[in-house]
Amino acid sequence: MNQTLVILVVGLSPSMVGEHTPHLQKLSQRGGLRPLKAITPAVTCSAQSTLLTGELPSEHGIVANGWYFRDLSEVWLWRQSNKLVSGEKIWEAGKRRDNSFTCAKMFWWYNMYASADWSATPRPMYPADGRKIPDHYTYPAELHDELDSKLGQFPLFKFWGPKADITASRWIADATLHMMETRKPTLTLTYLPHLDYNLQRVGPDLSHPDIQSDLKLVDELCGELIDAADAQGQEIIIVSEYGITPATDAVHINRALREAGLLRVRVEQGREQFDAGASDAFAVADHQIAHIYINKPDIKDQVKTLLQSLDGIEAVYDEHTKKDIGLDHPRSGELVAVSDADRWFSYYYWLDDERAPDYARTVDIHRKPGYDPVELFVDPEIKVPLAAVGSRLLRKKLGFRTLLDVISLKDTQLVKGAHGRPTDDPQHGPLVISSNAALLPEGQVDSVDFKDMVLQHVFNTG
Repeated sequence: MNQTLVILVVGLSPSMVGEHTPHLQKLSQRGGLRPLKAITPAVTCSAQSTLLTGELPSEHGIVANGWYFRDLSEVWLWRQSNKLVSGEKIWEAGKRRDNSFTCAKMFWWYNMYASADWSATPRPMYPADGRKIPDHYTYPAELHDELDSKLGQFPLFKFWGPKADITASRWIADATLHMMETRKPTLTLTYLPHLDYNLQRVGPDLSHPDIQSDLKLVDELCGELIDAADAQGQEIIIVSEYGITPATDAVHINRALREAGLLRVRVEQGREQFDAGASDAFAVADHQIAHIYINKPDIKDQVKTLLQSLDGIEAVYDEHTKKDIGLDHPRSGELVAVSDADRWFSYYYWLDDERAPDYARTVDIHRKPGYDPVELFVDPEIKVPLAAVGSRLLRKKLGFRTLLDVISLKDTQLVKGAHGRPTDDPQHGPLVISSNAALLPEGQVDSVDFKDMVLQHVFNTG
């Protein structure tokens, strides 16, 4: 077997490999680079599950980053149990071929209770006093303290939110280097999210200085990992999940459903709380895709007609056409909407900002019934952001209950980049780079073929 390192660089596209990414360019020149055919939806959990199982969402069941759990009448995003993913995972296929095969799965999603030999994933602590403390979860459990001792506390608040930057990717890269040195896995999977942040904040403009800087920073991390893999004689694969396209504004799909009398709320202390179980129809918004769940089957045609009339929606799929995009799964909505290339779906369901739920102005990926990229920004109406954040954090440290309510509710045009809908141009979509050109197919690589391609690198077949 050949030891193999797979580095997932979020948001990296063929058009970005060049002067600002010398290490990635060198690897592609000595091996090869191919565009990757993205799945629908081109979002983290769905795309990673396809890369690791070789199956579409209709088979592995991860229809988005979250969905409506019908038996609970609740929307849940960013669950972490690997038990949610159906199909044979890549490390299971490797071990089936050779029982000595081992795998370290570093920060790829659905990493809790996976059958990989070693794993680590973000997992904050939530003490009973309401605090949120940065942390991570590992298997085996003792790996947690080992990584903390070597690297310090996992920088959760740099992993997502207004303060997200290279710090989290640096920590993950160092943890991966530690695993390669101490465990020497047959297959090492690692995840560098850094590019994702400013690609959504400022858009995928390669002339923008922030994007150029980010490319250099993530390329330097890749260079360290590539050098370590080369020193161990490993094969090396770079992959990305999706490409990011320029965005102009959101589509407020749930507000349209509410105005039509289909989405319902309940009022708690003067604030409107989304009530999925009581609604006739609602959308779970996830980047450029939205699953529309319909609790009254006889209104499905009415809902479809309404959605098709909304500005910013490119297509609406039903029970006859969801199969065409690989989303004919029981977890999918009765309808699936895909936005135009320059739009994305907000989860917003309230019609008056004064009655928005308290979590709406915070970074809270678990309470919000949909994805919220505005969490990457401090509200521009806050005149002194550092002081506003600092004062709130100080009150928390002093034991006062307070919200980090610094996220805008008004300006969805802050978001300049979006994903979820496969890009029209493969040069702006995801990619695969391999150190072994002989194991790359000609032309575009299909996401469902990635698993077999990696195993070919490990077992030297092709």
